[in-house]
Amino acid sequence: MTIFKIQKQKVSQISLNGQGFGSEFELRDLFAENLEEVLGVRFIAKEYPTTDGRIDTLGIDENNSPVIIEYKWKENEEILSQGLFYFNWLMKNKKHFELLVANKLAANTKVNWEQPRVILIAQGFSRYVQAAVQQVKNVELKTYNYYGTDILHIESVYSPSAVKVFVSKKESKEDKTVYDLNYHLNITTPELRKRANEVRAFILQLPNAEERPAQKSGITYKTTKSFARLEFRKNSIQLLVRDTSYEVDKLKQYVKDITSNQWGYRGMVKFTTESNIKHICDIVKASYESTL
Repeated sequence: MTIFKIQKQKVSQISLNGQGFGSEFELRDLFAENLEEVLGVRFIAKEYPTTDGRIDTLGIDENNSPVIIEYKWKENEEILSQGLFYFNWLMKNKKHFELLVANKLAANTKVNWEQPRVILIAQGFSRYVQAAVQQVKNVELKTYNYYGTDILHIESVYSPSAVKVFVSKKESKEDKTVYDLNYHLNITTPELRKRANEVRAFILQLPNAEERPAQKSGITYKTTKSFARLEFRKNSIQLLVRDTSYEVDKLKQYVKDITSNQWGYRGMVKFTTESNIKHICDIVKASYESTL
């Protein structure tokens, strides 16, 4: 990727800093100190000790899903096995993680265990890692490049957005529910389904927007960070957004402030068949642009 600097109508190319960060620790600390701005993840801990090793960073995202982040200074094939090792620890220590969140954020923060995440960050990933990661459903790959002395570029290499989650119903071991797009759309009425698809079509034409339907409680949309979430009801749809600052003041009247709920999302809009879809899309776009 080529990056240019414009100064007084003059364009100059900014060179890639081959050395990047001075060490892996510098990389980890920069991300940890700017975690919500860079990845949309609220910081919980860094260099967190487990029974065998230390997790680079622990966090919780906009959906209150647990996040493990592991960094490698350059390309390193051990990063995938290391991330999965710590993911195994996380799933065996849910109560421990929930206590960490309560102590760091607030006692009423409810951790969402539907889709815990592992984010692996390095300057590059081998073809073996990029192939192997497609066999697991919780791991994301992101690369970073450091330009000049003050420009950081992050790119998503792999995200398991198309993974389907199967959960057995209590009443019958043979019955299974697939939490996919159809599951969510079929919760609501045909007319509201049509309106939801209008909003979805608008979101999916936004550059680099990803749709993640494989969750029981809703559909998430993200760039490097989640910017919107649709939660379906029989006669309404809730739209959660991470940003509630709008250049057009009239949009504010539609958005309810939910920052007190201790989610990463700051605003909520409930829309029905009578709602103005253009206003809904404008609200989504403002939240999307806050992640760029």
